[in-house]
Amino acid sequence: MLLTISTTLRPATDLGFLLHKHPDRVQEFEQSSGMARVFYPEADEDRCTAALLLEIDPVRLARSRGSSSPDFSLGQYVNDRPYAASSLLASALADVFRTARTGRCASRQALADGPIPLEIGLPALPCRGGADLAHRLFGPLGWEVGAEAVPLDPGFPEWGESRYVRLALRGDVRLADALNHLYVLLPVLDDAKHYWLAGDEVDKLVRAGEGWLAGHPDKGLITRRYLGRRWALTRAAFARLAELGDDVEESLDPPVEEEPGTEAVSDDKPADEPRDNLSDQPEDKPGDQPGDQPGDQPGDQPGDQPEDKPGDGAGEERVPLNTVRREAVVAVLREVGARTVLDLGCGSGQLLSALLADPAFAKVAGMDVSARALAMADRRLRTDRMPDAKRARLELFQGSLTYTDARLAGYDAAVLMEVVEHVDPPRLPALERVVFGTARPAHVIVTTPNVEHNVRYELLAGARRHPDHRFEWSRAEFARWVAGVCETYGYAADPRPVGEDDPEVGPPTQMAVFSRREERS
Repeated sequence: MLLTISTTLRPATDLGFLLHKHPDRVQEFEQSSGMARVFYPEADEDRCTAALLLEIDPVRLARSRGSSSPDFSLGQYVNDRPYAASSLLASALADVFRTARTGRCASRQALADGPIPLEIGLPALPCRGGADLAHRLFGPLGWEVGAEAVPLDPGFPEWGESRYVRLALRGDVRLADALNHLYVLLPVLDDAKHYWLAGDEVDKLVRAGEGWLAGHPDKGLITRRYLGRRWALTRAAFARLAELGDDVEESLDPPVEEEPGTEAVSDDKPADEPRDNLSDQPEDKPGDQPGDQPGDQPGDQPGDQPEDKPGDGAGEERVPLNTVRREAVVAVLREVGARTVLDLGCGSGQLLSALLADPAFAKVAGMDVSARALAMADRRLRTDRMPDAKRARLELFQGSLTYTDARLAGYDAAVLMEVVEHVDPPRLPALERVVFGTARPAHVIVTTPNVEHNVRYELLAGARRHPDHRFEWSRAEFARWVAGVCETYGYAADPRPVGEDDPEVGPPTQMAVFSRREERS
């Protein structure tokens, strides 16, 4: 894999001083994965280019594989790692240009402290999120970004594009900053790391992101991907970044709603947080897109908009699915005239926030099985600074959907937004009895993923949208469940699509609006 760094600063050969690598020599640096070499394809007064070439030894890389890593047989030796820029190249860059990344250069310190004209080239960069994501991540840092998708095979254009891009960056940027941008964002774009993530990863991220990460509009996505979506590490990084910037910590939290794609399959909750009966909304659900949005994609507010949403319209501004879903639920609540609403599985409170913003909802309550989710909702809603009249409309409490609870009764409407799929199938009858049989609100709104639509999310590759999903229903399966609930508990239901209703596989989210039969008569 190859990285080139060029400058037209005069004399351009001063690049050698800034990188602490002499233009007249080829220098080698042993890496755990192979050999890194630095050389200068061109070096004169007008233009100088330094190249970092990392030659991967597949056998050495396979032997360094951890005992818990999957054994893909030949896949350990035959893969894209020798050719495509990744965390392996980022690690080599950090080692080879260690001093340059700090901005120290005794012989040219004034030059090291200021921006210089730079051009950076990466011929093959894995980019989960496409060329648009490369623009989103590098553009706010002062780079003019050229990202061209690499076709799967130029001889067969009908096969489409690969997940690789040719990346060219141009701009007047301080060299140390440029190196740190690459160090952080190469593994972020690849959405993978080749080594075990330890606690010091947070320190590495904060050091490399000094002066730019806290103010980046996609800092949430960058942080989650860089830290491999390890919840504890991500949470610590959010707190550190909040100290550096003006953001309160909540504004950096991963969004609640799920988004399909890479973020949906691994990003979401802390591994140690049990999710047995209730809450869909792990407190830090992606993205997506993601929302590390999020989604995850790309950016489910505040940092990530789901990069792998379906549909054409490349470059077109798309509303994250979790936003579409939340707005659809609020619209239905207004349509049925609900004044008091119970959000069952409220997670970190994004739906609650939307409901509190509308004075038409006189009482809003949120229940979740997770005490931590409720604490996050309390912070997100800023209940300590909420006006008394607004605070009087809100109630948060902990509970489980599979046990009868008198606190669930007396509401005009209850919402189960992306919740039922987190309940083990044998426990669904208990949920039905508690919600539809005992609490019996006039209206119940249920949303759940449509598994048929998953084929539109290429990165799911057969996986469910969220690692905690016990199941995902097709449209026919959801319709059968809805019909059974209606027959057993005396409700009528109105099925509705949420998101673009694909003529072949249906919408990404399916909704049922239940109403007690006496309410309709």
